[in-house]
Amino acid sequence: MLKTVNILNKRARFDYEIIDTYTAGIVLSGTEIKSIRLGKANITESFCEFSNLELFAINTYIEEYSFGNQFNHKSRSERKLLLNKKELKSLHKSVQAKGLTIVPLKLFTNEKGLAKLQIGLCKGKKTYDKRESLKEQDTKRDLDRIKKAHN
Repeated sequence: MLKTVNILNKRARFDYEIIDTYTAGIVLSGTEIKSIRLGKANITESFCEFSNLELFAINTYIEEYSFGNQFNHKSRSERKLLLNKKELKSLHKSVQAKGLTIVPLKLFTNEKGLAKLQIGLCKGKKTYDKRESLKEQDTKRDLDRIKKAHN
């Protein structure tokens, strides 16, 4: 088993402009947390949605536990996220009013071994914004190479 699990959603930083981030707990069953601790999860296609002022992570993929039995979990299901009421209300207002979305950025385990999901309040990027961010990354990479060559 891995000691610390960090599963990133690299696609989110490319497709969205992240405005604010929150760390939320996840309601999981026994075999789900075992699969996450083995590093067998994927959050690239997932998103978050409100249902009766409760936040759910939809389309998160947690592979079935290989040593599980008949009580094994479904690989894709809605998973409830745990946040404070104040945070939930502010997220709900911003999503409704401004047309923003909530996207999972990182799935990790904390020092106690509990699974946490870092979510971001995001605004979608246009194609020209994506091109600009790619250009910035390329120039930064080139500058780093030049600095390394001179040192």
